[in-house]
Amino acid sequence: MAQILKGAPVAAALDVETEKRAAALREKGVVPTLAILRAGEREDEIAYERGAVKRCAKVGVEARCVTLPADVPAEEFYRTLEDLNRDPQVHGILMLCPLPAHLDQEKARKMMAPAKDVDGCTDLALSGVFTGSALGFPPCTASSALEILRYYGVDPKGKRAVVIGRSLVIGRPVALMLLQANATVTICHTKTVDIPSITRQADILISASGAMESIGAEHLREGQTVIDVGISWNEEKQKLCGDVRFEEAEPIVAGITPVPGGVGSVTTAVLAGHVVQAAERTLA
Repeated sequence: MAQILKGAPVAAALDVETEKRAAALREKGVVPTLAILRAGEREDEIAYERGAVKRCAKVGVEARCVTLPADVPAEEFYRTLEDLNRDPQVHGILMLCPLPAHLDQEKARKMMAPAKDVDGCTDLALSGVFTGSALGFPPCTASSALEILRYYGVDPKGKRAVVIGRSLVIGRPVALMLLQANATVTICHTKTVDIPSITRQADILISASGAMESIGAEHLREGQTVIDVGISWNEEKQKLCGDVRFEEAEPIVAGITPVPGGVGSVTTAVLAGHVVQAAERTLA
């Protein structure tokens, strides 16, 4: 049976370090502050916002929720974002996406101050992931996958890693982060031929396709570590499911993250840590 790679202890360990650093900042008169910008009332965004606010409060980070109606005029939305860019009391900005259809998400993404982009959506932050430099911050979910591997002692060095998915949010950045950790990395996507033959070669398999329960026994072999980033609502079973068919994978692989309770539970801990780091940089 596989080791269940739960996210809670990983998040708790990250919280301890973040809380210490936040306290040190407060002693210097700096209150690390995150602004969460949301337009509309999407349930998934509200849930993530709620989790982020709770995590921030736990570690000493101030969370400021900036909520606008779904039909907010475009210029008002962009002006609000610019105000957050200019506010010296705000160290990090989290823009919840997707934005309502009438708002230009690409324009908003490019408008955000890179120094305050704590979830890796600006071009500068993504270029930092590509170059391995400390430009901005990588996407929190991609970072969470690496934090889980680190916590459970899975060193990517010299290992074969396969990433399913090529989005800028998870797939491509996590592949580059694995490469920087000296793994040999393959990216699979919708046009990849015979994905099971590739995934079976992996020592580390990270699935970030968002295709519910699309990975089964035929994709797996003994000894693998599986990080399931996908999360979908299974209406028939009335539960949250990942990309991986957990019941098939658990008897085969060496370690696997659960859904829920895996990567998602680490993401807000990484986010809070990024806010503290952004605040520290203002003192450098």
